[in-house]
Amino acid sequence: MATQHNKPKPYLSTVIFGALSISFYVLLFSNETMVTDTFTRGGIYTLFPVGTAFLFSFIHGAFASNLLSVLGIEAKKK
Repeated sequence: MATQHNKPKPYLSTVIFGALSISFYVLLFSNETMVTDTFTRGGIYTLFPVGTAFLFSFIHGAFASNLLSVLGIEAKKK
């Protein structure tokens, strides 16, 4: 029989990553013209959209993972 370990739920991490995610989206969309002008310059500026995509992916992924843990949705363990 398997025993369950009661891990504390990551409430604080969920709130922090959720706030970061919302903040970054607000910053991105409120500066849409500047972002478009900068990201379409070419050359070394080509790294900006790639870096931004990685940053958004990491922050949103961390938020989603923590939120699912808070809701009690975990991967099935064999």
